[in-house]
Amino acid sequence: MQRRLLLAAMATLILAGCGKSGSAGDPNVLTVAATAVPHAEILEFVKPALAKQGLKLDVRVFNDYVQPNVQVSEGRIDVNYFETGPYLEEFNKAKGTNLVPLAGIHIEPFGAYSRKWKKIDQLPNGATVAIPNEPSNSGRALQLLAHAGLITLKDPGSMTATPQDVVQNRKNLKFREIEAATLPRVLGEVDMAMINTNYALDAGLNPNKDALLIEGKDSPYVNFVVGTEKARKDPRVEKLIAALRSPEVKGFIARKYAGAVVPAF
Repeated sequence: MQRRLLLAAMATLILAGCGKSGSAGDPNVLTVAATAVPHAEILEFVKPALAKQGLKLDVRVFNDYVQPNVQVSEGRIDVNYFETGPYLEEFNKAKGTNLVPLAGIHIEPFGAYSRKWKKIDQLPNGATVAIPNEPSNSGRALQLLAHAGLITLKDPGSMTATPQDVVQNRKNLKFREIEAATLPRVLGEVDMAMINTNYALDAGLNPNKDALLIEGKDSPYVNFVVGTEKARKDPRVEKLIAALRSPEVKGFIARKYAGAVVPAF
């Protein structure tokens, strides 16, 4: 009987542990989902400053763009820091979530990379170009190609364009739509790949030196801290945002990324 009671008690504890959400309401801990570079690196930089304010930052690193939003929307993580406004808008629409941008922190100019060609004018007729396979980032890739004069889009202002929206294709480019996180891995298999800067940096690419094309510093694709509506008034989140938008972080970004990441504040 005692053994059965002990086992039942242990099962209750395990289930309770599985049901934990975010930082379980601990006023001194904040969980944040992030991709490794540069988001987690920037978060690690602000950890000591937040610790002095009595806030422990628990950074959870992901290598995809879906789970950080899923886990925040389900309450398993408090906020995330990895995504642009257009991506968040498309995610909410597709998944039925209601996540909101809480503060813009930085811009990562998006680039085009190649292992085969050194300059964009070397790109041959019929070249294969790999682009992200979801609308906000495919639109971003195609906008960059359009700006370079390689293609024309049906709606030049569309931020969610897909290859079906290309109405003129001057070099008969062939598009391969691939998950954003895997684009650096296929770089040797295609003529050119359009890669988000966080994944480019993580793969050892230098956007300022290696990109054949790159967005200007006026890119509208700001990376936000994102959470649920109730996170807006969470004192822990307010402390995080203040730390991320500090002069110290601005200096860190300038030193660490040398233009590959640009503060948006």
